[in-house]
Amino acid sequence: MTNTQITLIQIDNYGPWTVTPEPRREVDLQTLQSRLYADLSQLVGNRDGYVFFTRFDNMVAVTNGLDMDDHALIQESVRNRYPVTVSFGVATGTSPVHALADATNLIQDAGSAQDKSRREILDGRVIEEAFRTDDDVQIAHFDVVDATGKYTDELDAFGAFIEIEQAYASLMRYMYEAHDSLSFFVGGDNIIAVCPDLDAAAYDDAIEHVLDETGIQVRVGVGEGSTPHDAGYAAKHALEVGRADESLVEFH
Repeated sequence: MTNTQITLIQIDNYGPWTVTPEPRREVDLQTLQSRLYADLSQLVGNRDGYVFFTRFDNMVAVTNGLDMDDHALIQESVRNRYPVTVSFGVATGTSPVHALADATNLIQDAGSAQDKSRREILDGRVIEEAFRTDDDVQIAHFDVVDATGKYTDELDAFGAFIEIEQAYASLMRYMYEAHDSLSFFVGGDNIIAVCPDLDAAAYDDAIEHVLDETGIQVRVGVGEGSTPHDAGYAAKHALEVGRADESLVEFH
């Protein structure tokens, strides 16, 4: 049984900051957001976690293996490097969707995202070391079958982007609604999903849904581990097996 630890990262008072004392240049905002994501990805990744950018002012991290002191140190690092601060809500659960909902409630209960008085909230709970197991995290790594041959080398760049995004949107919504999973586009034709304890039939179901809805074929490699890194690395190996064997669902 999985037990995923999810951290919601939300920039404090970001909306008002972007227009105070006057609207800031969009290029500067995009640069800040991308650099902050990169730094958070490295800070969490150095502790074997994953960060996904979602809307950039809100990011979702899978943080199994990080304790509250780790979170506080990351907040301090952001404070020292950026003109903005970040709040963290941390929650756990057998369902990543429910864990994220709980983490979101923690931050929302502390104040609005545009509340000037809300700064560096750190609330919630982590999985204590004594209760961690080797299969707490299930990661599924999806990609589009023959994306290069069918899209990258055949369509114009934006047309290929639209096709991949359609597959992502279909998979993201279906995995969320049908399988309590959180799916994130991570570049190219790759989608990483944080899942509860799903079996091969559930992944077959999701793949069939995407094909029926968009006409796009995806495959998946699935891995489990005590940390997101361990589970994600296993999923990458499983995906390579699927590519080599031309199978659609592989577990490692």
